[in-house]
Amino acid sequence: MALHCCHTIPALGLLVLAIVGILLVVLPAREMQTPPENTYGIVLDAGSSRTTMYIYKWPNDKQNGTGIVTQHSECIVAGRGISSYAGLPGGAAKSLEFCLERAVKDIPKPRHHETSLWMGATAGMRLLKKVNATESQWVLQEVESKLRSYPFKFKEATILSGQQEAAYGWVTVNYLLENFVKYGFVGRWLNPGRERIGALDLGGASTQIAFETSETVENETNVMELKLYGQTYRLYTQSFLCYGQDQFLKRLLAHLITTAGVTPQVAHPCYPQQFNTSIQLGKDVFDSPCTQSYRPAHFDPQMNVSVVGTGDYQSCLDNITKLFSFDNCTYSKCSFDGIFQPNVSGSFMAFSAFFLNRNYIDLLTKIPVTSPSRLKEAIRLMCNMTITELTQKTKQEVKYVKNICAVSNFVQVLLLQGYSFDEHSLPSISFQKTAGGASVGWALGYMLTQSSLVPAERLGLMKALPPGPWAGVLFLFIALLPVAMVYLLMIYRNTRTQEGMV
Repeated sequence: MALHCCHTIPALGLLVLAIVGILLVVLPAREMQTPPENTYGIVLDAGSSRTTMYIYKWPNDKQNGTGIVTQHSECIVAGRGISSYAGLPGGAAKSLEFCLERAVKDIPKPRHHETSLWMGATAGMRLLKKVNATESQWVLQEVESKLRSYPFKFKEATILSGQQEAAYGWVTVNYLLENFVKYGFVGRWLNPGRERIGALDLGGASTQIAFETSETVENETNVMELKLYGQTYRLYTQSFLCYGQDQFLKRLLAHLITTAGVTPQVAHPCYPQQFNTSIQLGKDVFDSPCTQSYRPAHFDPQMNVSVVGTGDYQSCLDNITKLFSFDNCTYSKCSFDGIFQPNVSGSFMAFSAFFLNRNYIDLLTKIPVTSPSRLKEAIRLMCNMTITELTQKTKQEVKYVKNICAVSNFVQVLLLQGYSFDEHSLPSISFQKTAGGASVGWALGYMLTQSSLVPAERLGLMKALPPGPWAGVLFLFIALLPVAMVYLLMIYRNTRTQEGMV
């Protein structure tokens, strides 16, 4: 009996091996994708009022040439924008150190040398370049030297044009709303076939508008083409320098001072009642290139002027309207300052200071802004509030609420008279600070566009055998099958013979 088992077990083993081998070779095998490592990218948004560092990441298997980018983290640089360090050697570079050190910790060390690093400067540096090109170049070189000292793949430190800033903001908005691609339930990125929406950005020194249009763009400088996810998009874009929140407020102050004559005291209809402040004509008003056209021929830059708030809605609105030029259009139609603009169409997202202003309107008035008339009603109500009411209702310091009336009226003129939003199109604007877990601004759009330049790494695949070796292995297992069966049959016959003899 023991001898019988010794012969039977190897034969059964050969039979099982042959059957399992055939099944493994013949049954269809799938290619298994190994999870791709993430690629990281860093964008420094060097704005006029501050610099923010964004870290983005995307898988190495890119969708039609563009990375599926998500925000990994962000860091706000202490102090003002890099343009404020003009004439202060080393200041701009040193201000970036804290956030760059954080990037070293946030990004896995093995990916440091593959992490692309960009810095884009916007309107603040555009203004500095306009006033002192040499100084702006020194600031950029100083910042570039600092960025190169970190273990990342430095790409560039550059001043973005206004058109680029507008277009990249448009990309950000539509990416976050999944208007380019959407992760489908089947586990793949899909084109959702949605309409893209326009973008409205209000920064410290400039404001931007970008949207797709079917109308003829009469000025080709307003056209920008972008290729994303295998598609080409043609945009109308425009940036207005000196129409950012901070520079507009300086222009308004300059206008009021020169209109009243340079006197020790000036009334400010946009400042709240019960509020007054003291300013210096040089550093607070006329040192900016945006106020150059208002600058008196003779004035003392050190002179202090007392500014008294009167909280007069209509006077505030009238004075702000004078800061725009709605005449001298050489095209079939213009927005303002002689700039061509097609009719706005579709939906829009407004962000940055647009969002902050709308947030104040909602908080202070509770009026749903569903039409131009409701917007005016809400602004009038805010302009009639005293500084005490504003600070109590918002629970914020005076420096944050003193300009609510001025900025609200500026936004009203910009949207209604400048961009020509009306009863039908104004409600199509949504005001957002973040979407999809990321900050809304130009930086993400820039990262998406720039990621097309990063070579896509091939996916790691677990492959089946090539056809030749596969056929050979299959033949061996098939040949083994009859051998095992013949062996078993011989053992069976021998066993029967032995039993008969007994």
